[in-house]
Amino acid sequence: MRKNIPPSALARDSRFNRQTSEQRFSDPRNPFEVGKIDPAAEDVADRARRRMHGIFVGEIQALEGAGRTAYDFSTEEVPYELKLDMARQCWDEARHCEISIKLAEHMGGELGEYVENTTLFEAACHKDPVFRLAGVNRALEGLAIDVFTQMRDFGTEMGDPILHYCEDYMLADEVTHVRMGSKWLRAVTEGDAERRKAALEFQKVVDGLFNFRGQRGEEADAPIRLARKFRNMAGFTDDEVDHILETSLKQRSEVEAERMAAEILAEAG
Repeated sequence: MRKNIPPSALARDSRFNRQTSEQRFSDPRNPFEVGKIDPAAEDVADRARRRMHGIFVGEIQALEGAGRTAYDFSTEEVPYELKLDMARQCWDEARHCEISIKLAEHMGGELGEYVENTTLFEAACHKDPVFRLAGVNRALEGLAIDVFTQMRDFGTEMGDPILHYCEDYMLADEVTHVRMGSKWLRAVTEGDAERRKAALEFQKVVDGLFNFRGQRGEEADAPIRLARKFRNMAGFTDDEVDHILETSLKQRSEVEAERMAAEILAEAG
């Protein structure tokens, strides 16, 4: 069986339309769904289905990524107990896939209705297992904590106990997955400060991409609200959460400056 497979080798049927991270972030013709879903908006049903499809895509790639990490490295490269945790995560992600498919049907959606981007699995392709833990288990699964908290609350606002219960159930698993990443990143890099620093810098790069140009914050009306309490439970320090906030605020300021410049140019024209 081949090790370290590329995202293009992921098995998908004809329902799926794949998009790479390069296409996702660099092509303005491919905007991606961000922000808080307003229950009063006219397009609320479509936005909720799009978000649910994105969650499913994340779950199946998290399953594949954890499986690859368990398989790609020998016990000389990573502790056997780490491989067991990755196997346990595969089991969780498989259940999440089943839940997400049923939730998509519950919300009137279907698999392949929206594009599948390969960002999560790309982060799971790094040759260093510590970078995989930093990019997937801490950065992207950390984002999942925020999104699942948001979707759980959205279910409450919409009076949908099925959505609320399912998201709350998956949220508990995500906290565990992030905690495993935090635990093993520190354990594997014990005594190797440079490797740990490099992995955490990689995590910051991934986190920066998913600040969505400043849309993450802690204020009640933030488009994507950082779930500090759950992140702390999962092994994030307050300094790490603060860094995400600071980066997001900087990006938000840059976006506002761009908007003001565009208005000035429009008036001048």
